[in-house]
Amino acid sequence: MKKEPSQIVSRPRITEKSAFGVEKGVYTFEVSKDSNKESIKQAIKVLYKVNPRKIAIVKLPSKKVFSRGKNGKQSAIKKAYVFLKKGEKIDLA
Repeated sequence: MKKEPSQIVSRPRITEKSAFGVEKGVYTFEVSKDSNKESIKQAIKVLYKVNPRKIAIVKLPSKKVFSRGKNGKQSAIKKAYVFLKKGEKIDLA
């Protein structure tokens, strides 16, 4: 079963750390848990019309959190660092 590019790359992950990476040509995205580097590369090509130079994948485990007097759980996610060639940019706005 082949997934649509928008199902593979869910959304950009915008944090203070990722904002510093954008200056160096590295973009961070949340991706589906069953995606691999090749499917992420194809999805980025289709969605953002750029050619990634390299992709690194990081799995973040779930965490126990305490908020407003209640115990909870933060979901595990998978994120991808997308490295672009010099001069290429992705408009996240």
